[in-house]
Amino acid sequence: MTTAFTLDRKQRAWCAELRALAADTLRPLADEGAPGRVNRPLVAALGRHGLLSHVAPADGPVSAMDLCLLRESLAQECTEAETALALQGLGTHPLLRWGTARQRARWLPEIAAGRVVTAFALSEPDAGSDAAALRLRADPDPDPGVGVDVGWRLTGEKCWISNAPEADLYTVFARTGPAPGALGITAFLVPADRPGLGGSPLEMLSPHPVGTLVFDGVPVGPDDVVGEVGGGFAVALGTLDLFRPSVGAFAVGMARAALRAAVGHAGERRAFGGPLKDLQAVSHQLAEMATRTEAAALLVLAAAASYDAGEPGVARRSAMAKLFATETAQYVVDAAVQIHGARALRRGHLLEHLYREVRAPRIYEGATEVQRTIIAKELYR
Repeated sequence: MTTAFTLDRKQRAWCAELRALAADTLRPLADEGAPGRVNRPLVAALGRHGLLSHVAPADGPVSAMDLCLLRESLAQECTEAETALALQGLGTHPLLRWGTARQRARWLPEIAAGRVVTAFALSEPDAGSDAAALRLRADPDPDPGVGVDVGWRLTGEKCWISNAPEADLYTVFARTGPAPGALGITAFLVPADRPGLGGSPLEMLSPHPVGTLVFDGVPVGPDDVVGEVGGGFAVALGTLDLFRPSVGAFAVGMARAALRAAVGHAGERRAFGGPLKDLQAVSHQLAEMATRTEAAALLVLAAAASYDAGEPGVARRSAMAKLFATETAQYVVDAAVQIHGARALRRGHLLEHLYREVRAPRIYEGATEVQRTIIAKELYR
């Protein structure tokens, strides 16, 4: 088993550089963005500084370890930059891994440069955690009007889609056959300018771009298929196996930021005749927060190393990393708020921001309960 118990000197230096870049360059761009909208200057900066090349490399696969280090480092200083990078990676990975040479040549350079915003369109109003229940139809059409003889028309709705409806390119999962469940699902690349494609933004707890997509007979053809017809669900699961540990890395980054704030506050704030850190109730709480955060970080690193080494059990390790790290981050951020008291709930405080940010990762890309189900099934495989 390949397990990363610690980072080497080069990795630690890179993480420090990423944190500095996030704090000095990306944070100001994030602050200038409109809540709930795609921040294109921020995405362009991610491309300009070479960060998007790690999720849209010109050659070779994505390194799960690099992705986790990227997300954890950015999350400590600028969650908006972290999320913008992650959403680009999530929307791009099906194209990167299963796309044709023509598809990759057309889109990857633009994505890596930060000029094209992508989205991963899997969830629907009645198919969230149970993604295999999706109902977006891909009806056969002998003349879809996209320069091919035979294709499909997409009809239905997607919901809770990050970067929708402002993305330039969507990876869309639709049902091309009558088979139930995961069978008969196909992945398509759908540019935003296709006729019949619309959508609207949703206001969410955290200020990220999330929205709905409406497909009113959107034309797609064989050149838009990612992977094989009927093989779309494997594309979705393969993408999530890579990104679930990195969701855990995002959570670890938020936990580290919250822990750092709590330690600083407990050392400075005086109450009951001394600093808060001298109160056993507070010091023991900080120790517990630190221990759980370190355990979550190690589980994420182990899952990433396992993925990169091609070891068996990737689905189980990915699920464990996401489950433990996101639950840990929720606990650590909440405990940090408690240590700070009312000031942490004031709009604009770091912990107020993290408190809103930390909730969603326990739901998206497979809720906590789904991760436990995956782990349990893998135990009996």
